[in-house]
Amino acid sequence: MNDEATAISTPAPPRRAIRSFVKRTGRTTSGQTKALEELGPRFLLPYQESALDVVAAFADSTRSEGQKDLKKPLILEIGFGMGEATAHIAALLPETHFLCCEVHDPGVGALLKRIGEQGLTNIRICAHDAVEVIDHMLPLQSLDGVHIFFPDPWHKARHNKRRLIQGPLVAKLAERLKVGGYIHCATDWQAYAEQILEVLSAEPLLKNTASQSHPELLGYAPKPHYRPLTKFENRGLKLGHGVWDLVFERI
Repeated sequence: MNDEATAISTPAPPRRAIRSFVKRTGRTTSGQTKALEELGPRFLLPYQESALDVVAAFADSTRSEGQKDLKKPLILEIGFGMGEATAHIAALLPETHFLCCEVHDPGVGALLKRIGEQGLTNIRICAHDAVEVIDHMLPLQSLDGVHIFFPDPWHKARHNKRRLIQGPLVAKLAERLKVGGYIHCATDWQAYAEQILEVLSAEPLLKNTASQSHPELLGYAPKPHYRPLTKFENRGLKLGHGVWDLVFERI
C-alpha cells in the first residue's frame, strides 16, 4: 500500500476536549505533604467510572451502622483553591456532605490540613477533573447543591472558550440537581459574571432566586450567609473591586 493510501485510511486522532484548567506544579509545603500522607487515605476519593456510593464514601468508622444518616444533603464543589471557604462552610453546615473537586496538589494538601486542624468529617475530595466526575460518578438528581467560587476568568478574549461555566456543563449540573437544589457561583470578574448570568438564565431547568426577591440587583444575589469573605476577596473589595454572587434553583 502506498503512502497516500495509508494516509487516507488512517483515522484522524480524536480532538482533545478544551479544559478549563491548567495543571500547575505549585510547591507543596511540608504541612500539606504530611496532610496528604496522613489524611489522604481517609478523605480522598479515587476517581471511578461508575456511580459514587455516597453512604459508603462518607461512612465514619467511629459511628455504628445504625447511626449513619442516609439523608444528609450532598453539595458538589468545583475548584476549591486552597480550601479556605470550603472548610468554613463545612464547619458551619456539619450535617451536609461536601464532595470537592480540585486538580492542584497544594490545594488538596491545604484542604486536608484544614480538615485535620478543624476536626471536619463531612468533606471528601476527588483530585480529578470535575467534568469527568460529573459525567461518571454523579447520577441524575443526586445533588442538593453546587458551589463554584471564583473560577478562573480566562480574561483574554481568545481564552474565553476555556471558561468553566458554559451551557453544556450547566445542563449536566442541572440534571444532577434534585428539584429545589441550587447552583451558587461567585466571581470577582464582571465580564465573567455577565456570562454566568446569561448561561444560567438560558438553562430551562433553572430559575434565578434573585429575580423576584431582589430585583434591584439585576439578577445577581446577595452573598449567602454561608459563603465567607476570603482574604483575597477582602483585599479586592478594599481596592474597589466588585464581587457577584449568582444563585439559581432547580425547578
